[in-house]
Amino acid sequence: MNTLNRGFVYFICLVSAMGGLLFGYDWVVIGGAKPFYELFFGIADDPAMQGWAMSSAILGCLIGAVSAGMMADRFGRKPLLIISAFIFLASAIATGAFNDFSLFIVARLVGGVAIGIASALSPMYIAEVAPAQIRGKLVTLNQMTIVFGILAAQIVNMLLAEPIPDGMSQAAMLESWNVLMGWRWMFWAEAVPAAIFFAMTFFIPESPRWLTMVGRIEQAEIVFFRIGGKQYSRDAIAAVRNAEANTENAGLRTLLSRPYRLVLVLGIIIAVFQQWSGTNVIFNYAQEIFAAAGYPLGAMLFNIVVTGVANVVFTFVALFTVEKLGRRKLMLLGAGGLAGIYLILGTCYWLHLSGVLMMVCVVAAIACYAMSLGPITWVLLAELFPNRVRAIAMAVCTFALWTGCFTLTYTFPLLNSWLGSFGTFWTYAGICLAGFLYFARVLPETKGKSLEQLEQELIRPEANKRKRDKALCADKRYAR
Repeated sequence: MNTLNRGFVYFICLVSAMGGLLFGYDWVVIGGAKPFYELFFGIADDPAMQGWAMSSAILGCLIGAVSAGMMADRFGRKPLLIISAFIFLASAIATGAFNDFSLFIVARLVGGVAIGIASALSPMYIAEVAPAQIRGKLVTLNQMTIVFGILAAQIVNMLLAEPIPDGMSQAAMLESWNVLMGWRWMFWAEAVPAAIFFAMTFFIPESPRWLTMVGRIEQAEIVFFRIGGKQYSRDAIAAVRNAEANTENAGLRTLLSRPYRLVLVLGIIIAVFQQWSGTNVIFNYAQEIFAAAGYPLGAMLFNIVVTGVANVVFTFVALFTVEKLGRRKLMLLGAGGLAGIYLILGTCYWLHLSGVLMMVCVVAAIACYAMSLGPITWVLLAELFPNRVRAIAMAVCTFALWTGCFTLTYTFPLLNSWLGSFGTFWTYAGICLAGFLYFARVLPETKGKSLEQLEQELIRPEANKRKRDKALCADKRYAR
């Protein structure tokens, strides 16, 4: 009988998930610093430069996601986690140190590379070391650290910023501590968890599934043994090697071949939908959203913290329901729930309502996303693909996710200008409804199944059908 070493499993998963914490912090800290660094760099009246400052890190994310896919299979998962931790540390220090806007953008781009690597590698590493019966909970743990990172950034921003009196002039703002130094410390604060992450990554093992795939069986046996004992180690290695024996050479060409293509399309749609569902604009454009809801700048940072608390609380809900309700039900709940909430929120903007009701709608959207689309997307992406193509598949899907994020971030100001706040959120409601209908039709349930079992169910039927079709064509040619 296998006895899981839960302490060891949770330790290595928590260390890996620190990449998610830094991902969340780095991703959101700029939202609170935005009003202050824009004045410092003189771009407060330049929408193009404002958009470039907000979206530059996303381009780095795309580079990081692609790099993770190319290097993870060649060098392993652990070295890339170490690299991402170092980049987080360096970019946190550099972003707050520069006085030149171009160098500030470079630092944000570099930080985005770390986000891209961590967003692809952390959930993949966790999925590869976690036993099947708790895999969903542990991959959701990565999302939990992301939302803790988001909340930490929001709280740090609020605590570091000096109070802003209503009606404060721009000239007075330019001389304030917030503009001169406050935004710098918001970025510098990230260096503390980044340094801890960098140190701790040296104490975790390499992914045992990757070790098995590259033939380092003895090292893989040691890691699997520490996770679940001797029999667990034997069974896990046998399952991985059996799956490998029936798998063609890996790579992008393999991933795009017919047996994998349908699952890849599903993964890409899941990834892009998580972003196009619209919730992340609340974090990136909180100032504009709350201003349209009637809140002054002085109340913005507190309101952002409220959304962060809701994000954390309802991610806990996902943590305790992902293995009970399953991935499919939670994705349908998130898509359908957000469609309804955005419909109401857009109507409130259309009726020019403001105040507490708008805040309730925004928090409800965050809560719905946090218990469904936010964490479950990463769980599914880490589970859907076979061992041999998981790294390249995660890279492709993560690239698609950040492309979706870039288009969402870039188009929100345009949609807000063309359609108004009400039309923008009604558009997001339509996207969520379309996602609900798609998932109801094609999304499988993956809970409680090993990664190798999922490969047998999702990939093998299509691969076997392909072989039968080839054999049938050969028989017909022979008969002629």
